Amino acid sequence: MPTVSVKRDLLFQALGRSYTHEEFDELCFEFGLELDEITSEKEIISKEQGSVKAAGASDVVLYKIDVPANRYDLLCLEGLVRGLQVFKERIKAPVYKRVMPDGKIQKLIITEETAKIRPFAVAAVLRNIKFTKDRYDSFIELQEKLHQNICRKRALVAIGTHDLDTLSGPFTYTAKRPSDIKFKPLNKTKEYTACELMNIYKTDNHLKQYLHIIENKPLYPVIYDSNGVVLSMPPIINGDHSRITVNTRNVFIECTGTDFTKAKIVLDIIVTMFSEYCEKQFTVEAAEVVFPNGKSYTFPELAYRKEIVRADLINKKVGIRETPENLAKLLTRMYLKSEVIGDGNQIEIEIPPTRADIIHACDIVEDAAIAYGYNNIQMTLPKTYTIANQFPLNKLTELLRHDMAAAGFTEVLTFALCSQEDIADKLGVDISATKAVHISNPKTAEFQVARTTLLPGLLKTIAANRKMPLPLKLFEISDIVIKDSNTDVGAKNYRHLCAVYYNKNPGFEIIHGLLDRIMQLLDVPPGEDKAGYVIRASEDGVPVVHVF
Repeated sequence: MPTVSVKRDLLFQALGRSYTHEEFDELCFEFGLELDEITSEKEIISKEQGSVKAAGASDVVLYKIDVPANRYDLLCLEGLVRGLQVFKERIKAPVYKRVMPDGKIQKLIITEETAKIRPFAVAAVLRNIKFTKDRYDSFIELQEKLHQNICRKRALVAIGTHDLDTLSGPFTYTAKRPSDIKFKPLNKTKEYTACELMNIYKTDNHLKQYLHIIENKPLYPVIYDSNGVVLSMPPIINGDHSRITVNTRNVFIECTGTDFTKAKIVLDIIVTMFSEYCEKQFTVEAAEVVFPNGKSYTFPELAYRKEIVRADLINKKVGIRETPENLAKLLTRMYLKSEVIGDGNQIEIEIPPTRADIIHACDIVEDAAIAYGYNNIQMTLPKTYTIANQFPLNKLTELLRHDMAAAGFTEVLTFALCSQEDIADKLGVDISATKAVHISNPKTAEFQVARTTLLPGLLKTIAANRKMPLPLKLFEISDIVIKDSNTDVGAKNYRHLCAVYYNKNPGFEIIHGLLDRIMQLLDVPPGEDKAGYVIRASEDGVPVVHVF
């Protein structure tokens, strides 16, 4: 869960009243949040770097609040205050509007060169905004929170904010060779090429984590204004020329990325949170984005949509008995304007652009439960009568584990995914004969397929522990995965047991004795008679137990 740090006094001032720590903790719980910590900048630095470094740091009390990962609208002070005020019914949820400019609309043109790097971009303008130091800090902090959350550390979306009064549209979003890009980046005093910047930022604690996104690409994305001034080189750094300050009045916001939907969500969140400080509150100036195919779109979308949910469904899922009118009131407190329609059992819910987390009816039911209060839901016995019991296969597995340990073997747990070499080449088997389930987009060569045998995992464990005193007696009881066209998912799990004895001497009699003990426990007698077992060599030379 993301943690939002807000100044206590600033928060209480925005809420219009003060709370004790206990009262605010209770308010957070009611709203589905958690007050994680009460601290200060001085206390944080003192813990991390010592009291000497903390000297002179601020003593302002900070509230660290845990926010659900999908509630992007609560990642800043503005959204948090607005949500709590609506929840306590002190204000009504504002209506966000997209307006066209009095003059020429700002235009962002995307060229075809961006297609293989970061093909999508959206934009908007916050006109006549009034920043203070605290508002400016919150604006920057929200961008960072979004980058770490929905933007997946800028891999999916990168945000750029610029002082529009220092620029001249239309803007061009293109991609060029690194050597052809040269500009003065944020907080630098001279111009650098993109290649030089990538080398400089390899030692930057903040920016080095983003370099891998584009550093191996032949072209780097870059945004210019009509005069050739660089706005940004997403997703790495903005240009210093258009940097915003406390005195900035008009902000041009661009979001570039590989995920069009998330780019639109991020833009909507930023403009809705800070349009509160515009001269015309909760209005956002539109910007036009022209894609390489010639089609143009206007952003931000700020789309409202409506969903209809039956009141009896909410009551059933939550376990309460509330009238449709009361349920509509509860949902309205959660920033979901609702009213009863139709036969009196249907509730129409208006989903605002700030609530991108509302995808399905179950999300609406969850918000109704939060507003009702989890502690207010009466505990009841289920109407069905069931007795919990362990799966027979798991029960047998546990019993075998104990007996394997009693035989002097140590259990290991290895990864269910492995490389193709582990289950094929290293065992002298052709990969096509393994019936292995392949991962379509493996992140590393170590996790290409689901294991079809437990043996490679045990052998790798021994290889990593060769310095340990001998003998090594290891076992594992886990699932393997085999392709099976008769199942709905095309694969099937099988529970296997594998044991390995590693010593200077072969020790076949030890493994043989262990096998006999296991078969004795499973009540399988030796011999080729019905329900018996024998050991035979397989085609690949590995002894195999045959049970009849």
